Amino acid sequence: MFTGIVEELGHVVGLDTGEDSARLTVSGPLVTTDAVHGASISVNGVCLTVVEHGGGEFTVDVMAETLRRSSLGALVPGAKVNLERAMPASGRFGGHVVQGHVDGTATITHRTPGDRWEVVGFTLPPELARYVVEKGSITVDGVSLTVASVDDTSFTVSLIPTTLDLTTLGHKDVGDPVNLEVDVIAKYVERLMTQQAGAADGDAAQEDHA
Repeated sequence: MFTGIVEELGHVVGLDTGEDSARLTVSGPLVTTDAVHGASISVNGVCLTVVEHGGGEFTVDVMAETLRRSSLGALVPGAKVNLERAMPASGRFGGHVVQGHVDGTATITHRTPGDRWEVVGFTLPPELARYVVEKGSITVDGVSLTVASVDDTSFTVSLIPTTLDLTTLGHKDVGDPVNLEVDVIAKYVERLMTQQAGAADGDAAQEDHA
């Protein structure tokens, strides 16, 4: 599990793409200080497993489902990426519950600079819109953010200088893709409510035939 607090802005060293998979090598001197084979590192919000590491770099395998769901397949050598190690049980919970399981992608629609901050707008896939609420949490490229505004097709966030300086969100342009992970609690609530409604309908049907 992650918290969406980016530890390091790394960059892609290599990307070896196959027919339905890829092997990604990333430079991340900080996140590799305690890396071991099998460790989990979030790359732009995607939880990936370390298969090789050394010299401040680590390598991960990316399967077809991940390539389909995320923007990792569009990365090129030199591209900046947000990195976060999995949170230890004794760690400080700085953001919100982030699984590293990307729900879909979006694109940046606009950037509006402020005095010392910036409002950034994104498209919102229709299938994810019901999980996004104003002042709720959302993960964008692995960054835990608060939704400033939202409608059926888009949402905005306000970024402070630290986020602009230390994550990819300060370096991306309008039209660039980002990975989205909605609040998993919302998905669990929806699932539970749907099951309860289904059970209630079933009980009512049985009573009608009693």
